[in-house]
Amino acid sequence: MGKKSLGEFEQQVLVAILRLGSESYTVPIVLELEERTERAVSPAAVYIALRRLEKRGLVSSRLEAATPEAGNRPRRYFRLEPEALERLQESRRILERLWEGVGPVVEQG
Repeated sequence: MGKKSLGEFEQQVLVAILRLGSESYTVPIVLELEERTERAVSPAAVYIALRRLEKRGLVSSRLEAATPEAGNRPRRYFRLEPEALERLQESRRILERLWEGVGPVVEQG
């Protein structure tokens, strides 16, 4: 898998941020992923993916000061960069092309 391609979990994290709005932090991203995938999701795995995506320039973040609403802990908010949307669109196009014509085969079992 090349540097430009997205892994499945990376795609899921990016789509969760897209669904949640322009600025999200780890906890709502984890909850969104768990709800949508119906699987347990490790906050550490999300955090690692976010840092990797940030290093690749697909998301950016800012640290906000601790507040009582945040449990007196600082929160790091993430937002998608334009290249992330381009990568998601390309990943979706690739998957749609791969699935063309095999739906009936999968449905028949």
